[in-house]
Amino acid sequence: MTTRLADIAAHAGVSEATVSRVLNGKPGVSPTTRQAVLTALDVLGYERPARLRQHRAGLIGLIIPELTNPIFPAFAEVIESALARHGYMAVLCSQAPGGVAEDDYIEMLLERGVAGIIFVNGLHANANSDRARYARLLEKALPIVLVNGYRADIDAPFISNDDVASMEAAVGHLAAMGHRRIGLAIGQDVYVPTRRKTEGFRRGMAAHTGLSAAKVDALVVNTMYTVEGGQAAAARLLDEGCTAICGGNDIMALGAIRAARARGLRVPEDVSVTGMDDSLLTAYLDPPLTTIRQSVREMSMAAVSTVLDEIRGERAPRTELLYRPELVVRRSTAPAPAGARRGDVPAPASGNVRGPVHQPVPEG
Repeated sequence: MTTRLADIAAHAGVSEATVSRVLNGKPGVSPTTRQAVLTALDVLGYERPARLRQHRAGLIGLIIPELTNPIFPAFAEVIESALARHGYMAVLCSQAPGGVAEDDYIEMLLERGVAGIIFVNGLHANANSDRARYARLLEKALPIVLVNGYRADIDAPFISNDDVASMEAAVGHLAAMGHRRIGLAIGQDVYVPTRRKTEGFRRGMAAHTGLSAAKVDALVVNTMYTVEGGQAAAARLLDEGCTAICGGNDIMALGAIRAARARGLRVPEDVSVTGMDDSLLTAYLDPPLTTIRQSVREMSMAAVSTVLDEIRGERAPRTELLYRPELVVRRSTAPAPAGARRGDVPAPASGNVRGPVHQPVPEG
């Protein structure tokens, strides 16, 4: 390796230390010098390190879940457009049940020499998943950015929605309208976003309703992040006497509305429903859905900026950038039915235990 560095350094007219910095993707080297070193590699017949071949390719992988949930195409659209403006093409890899697995997509992307990979709600969001797949990419010095589902055991940049504050905002909104028996229809507990949303729900209920932890836990139903999952969870929550239901995402909220109507209940007169994400078409549902808006554009732009910094050799902070949510009030929520307001619990507490969320945006 010493002879190799010496050969490259002599041809490029730089020091061996500079060659080492370029080969290892370290900052502090001018673009001109970096290009001289890369040219020397090519002329002398040395194979470029993986990350340097990838930079030349101009491809960046984008791995997202299934496209049936409109929040994921929204991320893909912003990320693809932002990458294109910087001269990169996104290689979109969408996952569906029974389809191509994330690990297989990773291998395909590596074979195509991508410059980096952005993961949106990937396997990293599963708290029980093996971190080795990401550690292997980091060992290859391949820039990766992970969106939602923070894991402290993965040494990479994270971009996340504040799921705790999101659910606190939903509960606070409903409690302010007199609801006390508020239920949570949420997905599987193995996912980091699920755990964070559940934590936010518990905090919100403690702050605004005074219900005991045991009673609050009885109002949390874990199913699937689907319309059918939301409907099944809502049916159980209606059996518990809930006058309001928080959906773990907009799709589950749609299922909750279906469950209420199947029992002849009106939304929002008899049951209020909130969603999460503010995905496409939520404003056009019947009724338009009150939801918590995820900062898709800002998070997507941050993910693109971060992966491009990494490709340029500028190490991004190994931390989590947490984006605040925004309550969007539409017509799926209303004051609790008069008989449900008497309650045997204290009135809602003032304030938000995690500080103010963006002000509600009335729509529809």
